[in-house]
Amino acid sequence: MKPFYTKGLGTMQRAACMKNQFLDERNLKSLRIFCAVAEAGGFSAAEKTLAMSKASISRHINDVEAVLGVKLCERGPSGFKLTLAGITTLQQARNALNSLARIRAEVDNVRGVLSGNIQVGIVEHIYSEEFDLPNILREFAEQAPNMTPNIHVMPFSQLNLALRERRLDVAIRGMYGADNYFNFHPLFTEHQRLYVLKGREEEKDLPLIYRAHPFIYDLMSTGKYIRGPVASGLEAVACLVASGQYVGVLPEHYAKEISMLHPLVEVKNSPNYSNKLCAIVEKYRPPSAAIDLFVGILKKYCR
Repeated sequence: MKPFYTKGLGTMQRAACMKNQFLDERNLKSLRIFCAVAEAGGFSAAEKTLAMSKASISRHINDVEAVLGVKLCERGPSGFKLTLAGITTLQQARNALNSLARIRAEVDNVRGVLSGNIQVGIVEHIYSEEFDLPNILREFAEQAPNMTPNIHVMPFSQLNLALRERRLDVAIRGMYGADNYFNFHPLFTEHQRLYVLKGREEEKDLPLIYRAHPFIYDLMSTGKYIRGPVASGLEAVACLVASGQYVGVLPEHYAKEISMLHPLVEVKNSPNYSNKLCAIVEKYRPPSAAIDLFVGILKKYCR
């Protein structure tokens, strides 16, 4: 008779339970490979990143699956997709590997030396006169020469998730409302307006370019605009506006850049969306001298 705790489990799960297997240091490489494959979106994409053959990659993932007793991903003609168990494993593996990576940095911190990586997420097209990121990075390098800043450009929604999962140390984005999970450090104010291609400003009922953003939600709620095409990112919005077929919301500084190639003008009676761009950190994460230093430099250059 099978033990009661293996009832309803598949062959792989029962084998893992019966052997009472646990992940240990021998599985660290396999977990890193699994994370790399998941982040690359499949075996083929991960081959170049890892400099490994598909067969070798598959063997490492099979090892983790055997220990955990679950299938981590579906791979076949229909493409690569994480299972629910795979999604959970990816989140926990990232946390574990990040914790290991921080050991040296935390020890150096005790010694008064900053080392390791800092993960910084920013919204796209944020570089401007108000936000001089090159000089910010230059001073950070001077004050913490053993630190490496990794910069990630992400949409607004992904920045929040990455902070919560601790894949980012600092995120720089607008503050669209209070969130008790984060600390917000105000940096500068950004203005966004509704734009159209010059010569088309008298056209009525041009569709509004849609993207997942609080300002778009506000405009759509007025009932004055027809929902237009979906754009993933500001560059996509700018291209669609420049086509002359749509109106779209863009930051003022970015609209000026685009106007050098395709003249854009504000839509008549355009709302002026002002938003405070902030450096955002998780409120409950352990103190970090590196994060404090980076945020301090951000404040210095943005005020």
